[in-house]
Amino acid sequence: MTDTTAHPGAGAAPSPPPAERLDVVDELFGYRIEDPYRWLEDPTSPQTQAWGQAQDEVFAAHRATWPGLDRMRGRLTELLGAGLVTPPVWRGQRQFLMRRTAQQEHAVLLTIDPDGTERTLIDPMELDPSGLTTLDSWQPTKEGHLLAYQVSEGGTEESVVRVMDVVSGELVDGPIDRARYSPIAWIPGGQAYYYVRRLAPELVPAGEEQFHRRVWLHQLGTDPQTDVMVFGDGRKATEYYGVSVSRDGRWMTVSASEGTAPRNDLWLADLTAAPLHAPVLRAVQTGVDAQTGVEVGRDGRLYVFTDLGAPRGRVAVTTPESPTVDTWRDLLAQDPVAVLDGFAILDGPELERAVMLASWTRHAVSEVTVHDLATGAKLASVPLPGLGSTGGIVERPEGGHEAWFGYTDHTTPTCVQHYDARTATTSLWARAPGTVAVPPVQTRQVTYASADGTEVRMFVMSLGSVPDRPRPTILYGYGGFGLPLTPAYSASVLAWIEAGGVYAVAGLRGGGEEGEQWHRDGMLGNKQNVFDDFHAAAQWLVDHDYTGPGQLAISGGSNGGLLVGAAAVQRPDLYAAVVCSAPLLDMVRFEQFGLGATWNVEYGSAADPEQLGWLVAYSPYHAAARPAPYPAVLFTVFDSDTRVDPMHARKMCAALQHSSTSQRPVLLRREADVGHGARSVSRSVELSVDSLCFTAAWTGLDLG
Repeated sequence: MTDTTAHPGAGAAPSPPPAERLDVVDELFGYRIEDPYRWLEDPTSPQTQAWGQAQDEVFAAHRATWPGLDRMRGRLTELLGAGLVTPPVWRGQRQFLMRRTAQQEHAVLLTIDPDGTERTLIDPMELDPSGLTTLDSWQPTKEGHLLAYQVSEGGTEESVVRVMDVVSGELVDGPIDRARYSPIAWIPGGQAYYYVRRLAPELVPAGEEQFHRRVWLHQLGTDPQTDVMVFGDGRKATEYYGVSVSRDGRWMTVSASEGTAPRNDLWLADLTAAPLHAPVLRAVQTGVDAQTGVEVGRDGRLYVFTDLGAPRGRVAVTTPESPTVDTWRDLLAQDPVAVLDGFAILDGPELERAVMLASWTRHAVSEVTVHDLATGAKLASVPLPGLGSTGGIVERPEGGHEAWFGYTDHTTPTCVQHYDARTATTSLWARAPGTVAVPPVQTRQVTYASADGTEVRMFVMSLGSVPDRPRPTILYGYGGFGLPLTPAYSASVLAWIEAGGVYAVAGLRGGGEEGEQWHRDGMLGNKQNVFDDFHAAAQWLVDHDYTGPGQLAISGGSNGGLLVGAAAVQRPDLYAAVVCSAPLLDMVRFEQFGLGATWNVEYGSAADPEQLGWLVAYSPYHAAARPAPYPAVLFTVFDSDTRVDPMHARKMCAALQHSSTSQRPVLLRREADVGHGARSVSRSVELSVDSLCFTAAWTGLDLG
């Protein structure tokens, strides 16, 4: 059972503010759904604001009792001092890459000129010394003389597109707003590009301003209001679009997916056969339950990366003139265990034969293999520095014998590896710019059985291969949207372990650790599998003496916040503390806020009777109405979060403060001017300090 006694100092903290419970009940498809804290959905009401300010005071009072804040802040800052570096993006002899040193709040975008001169193109701190502006994405022209880049302010992720001259640094085009999540597909020469932009707010129904995307053609130097719509009219409001143009400018691809659905429609157009503003799109796949992407190779073949009939992924080839599935021929067949992540083609004339590099994850650990480009036959495996994760493989657009990819693991800051196909050798191309002393962490990958017998894998990290005694432990998970949790350097994880704790990461169903079927086994009506996998991971840690009663904490954000929120109300006896960040928690009304309407393909919709049943069965906010001795809970929310509305955490916080029968606190940590995504290093440090010190205080880890 969870220890429910208050810790020293907690009694001095003020009581949570009263939260009025309204008699609000929805009758939906025979379900009677109570929602007493619906008033907390409105962040602008005086009642909500007063409640939030009172929660700030409660949080501050509890925070003042936590030991180790300064010590943890210093150590996190040291560990983050490693910085980061990304693989180079080549355009001719020019390179583009991101790098952050220990002294920088944000990574900066650099270019290395053909003569070797290194220059900073975009430093977010120069754009905004407050640190609230982030560089969201960037894309150079095919020649490398212009750069389209997207920035947003205050954590909103509302990207604005601008174009600069790479040599002079002068702005030559933009701004274009409403371009959130937009690809930039340059036409050769750099005088035009395709991109994705939402319709103007006045053209869409109220409340749907985040949706209604379209693909447009923009001519450099012209008013964006004159841009020509080339795709998307009449399609579903919640669709996302991708667009790309081949290096030679001949082939355009357009993809469309309904929200975050694990399937897409795909078209290909020959841009030499029609005007740029009216491409004739030929279907590659439509109405198919699969994710597929295509790329026209320098050899003229169409390379198809798909999970159609292959939930772990495969690469097929065909011709762009006949791109439909009946013409596909497998080049890399599905592996029985490993999941295919991506590929790169090395076909320079200096090579005896052209090869394909393929990146895979086998139970979440990366591998890279070399294959004959003509036949797909495996030739070799590329040695990696350890058991870790590789980033996307980058080759030169014009071909050649070189490739670059990022690498990291639990104790290795991100570095860049270089592969030379002439010699079949791998070498370090760039290391993280900072030097840090990393604790001697050891990692095991264990396998355990979930409630239905499914085998699930988990990374367990500690200072020894097996702890000498049960220790305060954090269990982390995500389990959604097909996203895998793979090994990565984390200052927070290392600082926790160095202080004497254990850290575990479970590869739950719903993620992508074992391919698309693994994802589908944890989505929609199968969502309870994710929570069962998580509970089983926690029980394994207890049963194997990694941790003990009152020492186990759980942590997750976004969909992972839903995970730990559900875990806390389903098994309050199993967990001592919960850090729940930017979570979804009201699963009956999630579609009505933020980007929730794009996620009903992952979770289900309350507008469908059967799917509402799935959602009601596990919705954490509604389950929290049951009195129980709940764990200590810290909700962390961000006022500028435009993905997951902070109303979820507000309502759940009020519900738990009302229903918890333990003496453990339920706290709300609010943060202004940041959102769901990127933030400055110092803001990241403070969030981690509070999360770790809260967890230490309620699991017994000594940070004094």
